Amino acid sequence: MQALIDVILPVFLVIGAGYAAVWKGWFSESGVDGLMSFTQSFAIPCLLFRAIWTLELGPDFNPWLLVSFYTGSATGFTAGLLGARYLFKRDWEDSIAIGFCCLFANSVMIGLAMTERAYGPAALEANYVIVAVHSPFCYGIGITAMEIARAKGSPARALPAKVLKAMFRNALVIGIGLGVIANVTNIALPTPVTDALDMMIRAALPAALFGMGGVLCRYKPQGDFRVIAFICAISLILHPAITWTLGTITDLSTQAFRSAVLTAAMAPGINTYVFANMYGRARRVAASGVLIATALSVFTAWVWLSILP
Repeated sequence: MQALIDVILPVFLVIGAGYAAVWKGWFSESGVDGLMSFTQSFAIPCLLFRAIWTLELGPDFNPWLLVSFYTGSATGFTAGLLGARYLFKRDWEDSIAIGFCCLFANSVMIGLAMTERAYGPAALEANYVIVAVHSPFCYGIGITAMEIARAKGSPARALPAKVLKAMFRNALVIGIGLGVIANVTNIALPTPVTDALDMMIRAALPAALFGMGGVLCRYKPQGDFRVIAFICAISLILHPAITWTLGTITDLSTQAFRSAVLTAAMAPGINTYVFANMYGRARRVAASGVLIATALSVFTAWVWLSILP
């Protein structure tokens, strides 16, 4: 139990510090906006670029890692979409935004931090493989579904351009894409450049967690609480359960299995609210889903960590 406290508590104490700082007025909301802009647009893309650039999959890479994680992710989106539409009678565009909340786990800000705390930096290779695909996969599904729902008679030939334009305006996707190019072409960067990257990377996760706490302070639990509970159940229980089952069936290595299940068990990321806000759909539900699921994940992550090998 003490080991679990040592893993989980530091991560959520940093988030709580950001929350308390904004709540008490010690840190301004404009400061939070600046901090999140720095982390989301610069520091985390640098982290992803560096990780993908230096990633060596090697002969031991098991593609079932991605199948296990993303089957759970896609199932979560489908369940969220259909549940919002047919159980809660939301229109299609709201339903897609709610489905996106069940699709996009917080794989970077909390997923990386918690895996590193639990199993050490050497355990992050599988996380980076998941993260390399995460934003393109999730935004690809979400944007494509939303643009189809909004097309309403527009020519289908315009859809791919809209999707690609929206995806490649995302700094996380750009950082991942540049990392892939650098990896494939085996680019060598000068030492001062890599040292500068490392300085940015060291700031990325602590600043992102603190800023996330500040952002969460703005959100008030609003919207349909049945939908929010539905999002929490899919994100915190269904997704990791599917990943666990497939990872067991496909005999993932212990390290890959831990990374996949723990990442799948994360609450919806801030990007779910960004997506909902981008389209002006289900914003209160998305914001509340991030807030409540993040709070609940203190306990659910504890459970998953305690039963992981």
